[in-house]
Amino acid sequence: MVSDYAQIIAGLSLPAAYPHGAERFSHIETHASHVFLAGDLAYKLKKPVDLGFLDFTTLERRRFFCEEELRLNRRLAPDIYLGLVPITGTPAAPHMGGIGEALEWAVQMRRFPQKALLNRRRVTPDLVDRIADRLAAFHESLPVAPPESGYGSPAAVLAPMLENLSVLGRGATGALEGPRLAALEAWTRGRFLVLAGLIEQRRLGGRVRECHGDLHRGNIAEVDGELIIFDGIEFDPALRWIDTINEVAFLAMDLAEGGAAELARRFVNRYLERSGDYEGVEVLDLYRVYRATVRAKVTAIRLSQPGLEANEVLHHRSELARYLALASDYTLERVRRLVLTHGRSGSGKTHLSAILRERLPLIHIRSDVERKRLFGLPVEARAAAAAAAGIYTPEATERTYARLLDLARSVLGGGCGVLVDATFLRHTQRAPFLDLARGLGVPLTLLCLEAPEPVLRARVAKRAAEGCDASDADLTLLDAQIAAREPLTDEEAACAVPVHTDPAPDLDDLLRRLGEPD
Repeated sequence: MVSDYAQIIAGLSLPAAYPHGAERFSHIETHASHVFLAGDLAYKLKKPVDLGFLDFTTLERRRFFCEEELRLNRRLAPDIYLGLVPITGTPAAPHMGGIGEALEWAVQMRRFPQKALLNRRRVTPDLVDRIADRLAAFHESLPVAPPESGYGSPAAVLAPMLENLSVLGRGATGALEGPRLAALEAWTRGRFLVLAGLIEQRRLGGRVRECHGDLHRGNIAEVDGELIIFDGIEFDPALRWIDTINEVAFLAMDLAEGGAAELARRFVNRYLERSGDYEGVEVLDLYRVYRATVRAKVTAIRLSQPGLEANEVLHHRSELARYLALASDYTLERVRRLVLTHGRSGSGKTHLSAILRERLPLIHIRSDVERKRLFGLPVEARAAAAAAAGIYTPEATERTYARLLDLARSVLGGGCGVLVDATFLRHTQRAPFLDLARGLGVPLTLLCLEAPEPVLRARVAKRAAEGCDASDADLTLLDAQIAAREPLTDEEAACAVPVHTDPAPDLDDLLRRLGEPD
């Protein structure tokens, strides 16, 4: 009974309900759960609610979903999720654990400081890289949804998107946000029609997997240098058996909502580099709009629940408006551009590309990484860099540039700008990309990077000695590049932007010279 549940929650708010004591105690309530932080442990209870997208209305269901929460979250946070604990005693005097009939069930977790959560602390570039690496490896390890399951099918993708907008329209701010919600629905339906074939293709190609499902900053923490990703979706398989890019879109959206647009771009680029899933760029905005409305819906539900203080109401209303505004931003068409680097090893191509991919809306594709991917090698693998041997034969290089061209075409076709990071020393390597830009009607920029030869040699030697980069270039290959370099044609020179990297270029000046294409 609801009255009994309310009594249980009130009783669990007293430290005496915990056998181990609770000298550091606090209570957190969300739209679907209560979390009690007691001493070094935390206990999470499901609310007896039916919110449409989740149903915890019976004790049996609450126990089952507690068990699912343990199973799923131990994949990414095995040291945090400890076990299933019964709540015994009476509603008026409940006990966490103990012997006797279970009044409720709780997931027992190891407690960590709330200040460790990413939505309560500064998110650093290094942390974003680690999350992207962890997520790419996690996704690669997951089982693929059987085709007959229907998970990730076009119909399964569209339904929750429209449901979010419907719930928002019925909420307390629905009338106020009516025009925006109508525009978001029209865009979602239209974009879905364009992408339905690709969504199905990705499903059949194994991109739908049993993901975390709720990947935002509030579900990620760093404690003593350890990355903790927790609180994945347990209540609906369809919301976690999703396209892996759907999951990437959630955190990218959430980083941007938190005012870290550059880190959001860094995260997406790092994930794509690690996973190779550049095809997913085309569906990224559809999923970012969806994820922004997911967060807006959760906020709207919390607004409708009793017990909020006036300041909490104001906070949630502001938050809801921000999410909907961000969703609308993702529906705007972006200006596409194609940027190529041009320069010998050690000229700073990858270093500058890594900066530009955060400052500008560009997807960064790196030849050193894609060459290894073509030959089934991990990014960190070392390969002999002789100019005509191993994975650096003329045929291997030709295959690499063909791969870069295919990826650039896919990203541009998906509505995003692209930065291709390679030496591009020969005209035959550059010409297909000029043809691509011309055919798609997108502006092309050739970043021509230069540094004195002694600087190039010192940089290449240092990088080879450290062995911590995807590049295999050594001094022998650098010497070969000097002979292989062909001058720019008049057409290429017309779109060239010279960049001297010793000393480092003034970034603001470079961005002004690059500009945004008309």
